[in-house]
Amino acid sequence: MNIEGKRVLLRAIEPSDLPSLQTWANDPAIQRMLGGWHFPTSHGDQLQWLSGLSCNARDQRFAIEAAGMGLIGTANLVSIDWKNRNAFHGMLLGDAQARGKGFGVDTIMAVMRYAFDELGMARLDTDIIEYNEPSIGVYVGKCGWLVEGRKVDAYFRGGRYWDKLVVGITRDRYHEIARTSGYWG
Repeated sequence: MNIEGKRVLLRAIEPSDLPSLQTWANDPAIQRMLGGWHFPTSHGDQLQWLSGLSCNARDQRFAIEAAGMGLIGTANLVSIDWKNRNAFHGMLLGDAQARGKGFGVDTIMAVMRYAFDELGMARLDTDIIEYNEPSIGVYVGKCGWLVEGRKVDAYFRGGRYWDKLVVGITRDRYHEIARTSGYWG
């Protein structure tokens, strides 16, 4: 099963995606914008990572594909908590040519529609490094997520500490935004 947005298709990650994923995993400019900690990634690391992915009920990872461009990034729903109906969402637009063209908004809207309308989730969360203005603009500015908190000095990048913004959206808020914006037509 694929997840369709208006401009993107979210599909399973395939072995043919690994060269792009490895390039993005080793790009310092991309990694600087992501949470967590990152180490140089080899082709073997990528193969091992891919073989560890499975169709489990807690973590789902998707390739983001755009017509005429092919693979442009990845998205996920991880740490799915089925009892409390929430999950963590993350997205990476690795292809620089795809940034600033609405693919991020469409990916987030497609993930929200899938999570809320297909999986029955009640809320989604993500974390954003305080200086990641593009992500703040997409999640908060364009997709209606709310900054719900701040963890002071949670990330160490470039020789100093930065705050982690805790960002989230509920099913009801998503439905209101989708309805008032007319996003899905």
